Amino acid sequence: MLICGVGVANATPATVSYIIDGDTFAAYVKLEDGIKISVRVRIRNVDTPEIHGECESEIRRAYLAKEHLSKLIPVGTDVELTNIKDDKYLGRIDANVLDGAGRDVGAVMIKSGFGRPYNGGRRVGWCENSQK
Repeated sequence: MLICGVGVANATPATVSYIIDGDTFAAYVKLEDGIKISVRVRIRNVDTPEIHGECESEIRRAYLAKEHLSKLIPVGTDVELTNIKDDKYLGRIDANVLDGAGRDVGAVMIKSGFGRPYNGGRRVGWCENSQK
């Protein structure tokens, strides 16, 4: 079980270890017994283009989204994870992510134009012919 953070009720503190793409990063999380584990965190409620996308436009936008997330939560940054659930991929969790200023990172990615709202299910493509 994960420990709770100070800033938000039922929040789990984590430290960013590397950015994977615009909506996923790896982080170190402390367990209750003081052990640190590394997990991949999929930011809840946002979808960003895929680096291994279907078209050149999606791939270019994916790298821009990754770069923007890297600026929002650089390696070494402490964040708070809330609403944590197991992801469909082993070793990855889904969570809302708050930066050090208490901003919802997914919402910032959407507002900045690097992502769009996502509530699970089948994703809509990022290539022009996929968004019909």
